[in-house]
Amino acid sequence: MNVIFIEPSFPQNQREFVRALHAAGANVIGIGERPASYLGDAVKGWLGEYVQVRSVVHEPSLLEAVRRVQNALWVDRLEATVEAHIMAAATVREATGIPGTSVKTAYLCRDKPAMKEALRDAGISCAQSMRATSANDAREFAKSVGFPLIIKPPAGAGAAATFRVRDSERLEQVIIESGLADGIAVAIEEFIEGHEGFIDTLTINGKVTHEFITHYYPNVLEAMRERWISPQMVTTNRIDEPSYQEVRELARNVNRLLDIGTSATHMEWFFGPKGLKFSEIGCRPPGVGQWDVYNAANDFDLYFEWACGIVHGKGHSRPSRRYSAGMIALRPDRDGRISGYSGANKIAERYGDCIVAAHLPEPGTPTQPVEAGYMANAWMRIRHPDYDELRNILNDVGQTLKVHAS
Repeated sequence: MNVIFIEPSFPQNQREFVRALHAAGANVIGIGERPASYLGDAVKGWLGEYVQVRSVVHEPSLLEAVRRVQNALWVDRLEATVEAHIMAAATVREATGIPGTSVKTAYLCRDKPAMKEALRDAGISCAQSMRATSANDAREFAKSVGFPLIIKPPAGAGAAATFRVRDSERLEQVIIESGLADGIAVAIEEFIEGHEGFIDTLTINGKVTHEFITHYYPNVLEAMRERWISPQMVTTNRIDEPSYQEVRELARNVNRLLDIGTSATHMEWFFGPKGLKFSEIGCRPPGVGQWDVYNAANDFDLYFEWACGIVHGKGHSRPSRRYSAGMIALRPDRDGRISGYSGANKIAERYGDCIVAAHLPEPGTPTQPVEAGYMANAWMRIRHPDYDELRNILNDVGQTLKVHAS
């Protein structure tokens, strides 16, 4: 099987998808923005061919590159795993007759107002929302729904450029800050109170083959606004318990309604006073290296499972569910440059056997702002067979290991 893979070396974990496709028996053709010399020997060894383009999201350039490959050999699949690449890949896929995620599905998984409208029409419970193209749209929505509200880009990922609006005064500020006052469209929606988490699936030929549920502590908006918080994402190994059945069914229903064929999916949800609510979905793997967390928790290789789904139409092995696993982000106490750490040796002594990965940048490394994300500065991944004990360990890490900057 000949598989084109978009951008095989950036970000860093992209190489794992290439490795897995090669291991599953595919002839992998990479298309990316960087020169071949950037790829590294391992990636070059996994690729049968590499084509450089000026931009993988510039559809004419991507289309030209794919047609050049098609002139030389039959292309069975065209795959992309980064949110920003999904729409361009789908458009080129349809233009060239290559099977995979359709433009319609990619659009509905990317455009939040359209996504929620389609799912609400099908009976999926989610927040009231709309696409606002003017300040009056936002004001009228606020009058109808009430505060608090969430305003964010229609096709954004994570908490980037996301605002929580508590009152009319703040709404007027956000109308300006978001660009809505200048005619830039935004997604505006009802704020849903409750606990936030996500369910990730590997879906093969429309059937969920693998699934993983992760909890945020605290919810993302709070985590991305407060420096003192060391936010956690914790994956449970209790997914077969009855309490998770509803969210698993929700994921299956959303995948079916959006016509997910063979693809990874990442779906955010809330559970609170109004019950379980759908938040949003992407037809791609989660970010922040979350598949590496799943691999550590389950003694298997999810990248290879994904590749087997594409190449062979089925998975290879089952997750062990031996461990719960979590990631904790560790923020510097101020902006500047990292000057050192305190408590790192204590954490290593207490939990060394449980730590599966860690990133503690060298002193002198410039800090990144809090809103840059969970992996922007220091972080640690930890696993333990018991979910509750893992939570205790992660809390201790957050209280003990401090990142100092000057």
